[in-house]
Amino acid sequence: MQATTLLPRTEDLFTQGLELQEGAALLRFGAARQRPADRSSWCNTGAVAWLDAARGHVWSVGEADAAAGLVLRAAQGFPDQVREFTGPRGTETLVGRHLAVTDVVEWIFRWTLEEPPVHPAEDRVVALDESHHGELLAFLNEHSPAHSTGPGSADVSLWAGIRGADGRLVACGAMSSLRDSGAPLMASVATDAAQRGQGLGAALTSWLTRHTVRRHGFCTLWQLADNAPAERLYTRLGYRNEDPCVSARFAGHREPAGQSTCAANAA
Repeated sequence: MQATTLLPRTEDLFTQGLELQEGAALLRFGAARQRPADRSSWCNTGAVAWLDAARGHVWSVGEADAAAGLVLRAAQGFPDQVREFTGPRGTETLVGRHLAVTDVVEWIFRWTLEEPPVHPAEDRVVALDESHHGELLAFLNEHSPAHSTGPGSADVSLWAGIRGADGRLVACGAMSSLRDSGAPLMASVATDAAQRGQGLGAALTSWLTRHTVRRHGFCTLWQLADNAPAERLYTRLGYRNEDPCVSARFAGHREPAGQSTCAANAA
């Protein structure tokens, strides 16, 4: 592993220009330049890492070997605080040679700067407000129990849904935000199991993407690496696929309720 240097300021994360390279969109969109000066961050030749102290999560971007060195430094420097990490694919294997890891999940961080083609069913999408939170929660619990974001979350700026002929929800989704930067993040897209195959999820995703690109200039999302239908949909909508990531937890650390980043924000 390469030697690392503790950096005093978040701005130093960008001195290598890594955020402009393929595979580093997570740094470009996810690492806030306006973070507190005392936020722990590290860099070496080929990677940068930063600590989300509230979650005990280390984020890393760059080459897998260099990123693994930074993850290990963070874990060894903050053994009682660091519980989990995200890095480029392969980081988990390299870290696992030195520290036991568990709950490995492969992700893709995807983004688009363009509005997608208009889906024919987009005109059925409606915005939902606080009065619909109970309905949304019941729908998500039934049709997407592992949803990453729930009604009432402070990170959510918008809920949207599609209703069937009887007025009941048949699909929903949220526009949330990345924790550090506030960048828009699509989350908790779900479709009634009995209604799947009708393009409702595609219509909702297209509508949310268009809304967000018009408002923010871009939209991001997490995708599970083995979700082939999502892969096809997001590619069709113009989401770029250049950031294969992996998340894992250090063995021996229990997951605090509601705090896991490894299982959050995937679609």
